[in-house]
Amino acid sequence: MSINHDTLHIVDHPLVQHKLTLMRVKTASTSSFRRLLHELSTLMAYEVTRDMPVHMVQIETPLETMQAPMIDGKKLVLVSILRAGGGILEGVLDVVPGARVGHIGLYRDPKTLQAVEYYFKMPSEVAERDVILVDPMLATGNSVVAAVDRVKSLGPRSIKFLCLLAAPEGVQLLQKAHPDVHIYTAALDRELNEHGYILPGLGDAGDRIFGTK
Repeated sequence: MSINHDTLHIVDHPLVQHKLTLMRVKTASTSSFRRLLHELSTLMAYEVTRDMPVHMVQIETPLETMQAPMIDGKKLVLVSILRAGGGILEGVLDVVPGARVGHIGLYRDPKTLQAVEYYFKMPSEVAERDVILVDPMLATGNSVVAAVDRVKSLGPRSIKFLCLLAAPEGVQLLQKAHPDVHIYTAALDRELNEHGYILPGLGDAGDRIFGTK
């Protein structure tokens, strides 16, 4: 199966690529990794929200009344895949602070590499909202596909997925399972290794965010 580049969006802005390179370096400290993730997520939020609809509202400037465009943040739901998704969530919330927030807890079974759900909490009325699902890595794709399955069961208006890195295997799996979900990533890396880690990658994002092993 080939990759559908119509629904895969690689954010190649120089600042995004620069910060991603700094995050890849294995000697980057936990604090610098967190800071870079926050900054990079904020930058990528501009791309993933680029086509959000706006509506006109009447405001008063210091000089006169005018009609001006605004995004209705309450129509947007940000869904973090625990645990590492929180690092991206904070950066996107800086850009769209009015968004609602949901969480999906998933872990990858080390033997089967399949996703196992342990937590699911979403805002009400998801059927009336657009969803941005966030997780630093799209590796095997099993966790993201499982997360999209759960979110789709609530009938959202649309779903996008935002990540730092993607592997071809994960992109293909997600596109096969959910061809309508647009993927936004800073890089499409080479491949997965036998343990399901992205190569060249940046290691385990959760461990690097929280300083665990």
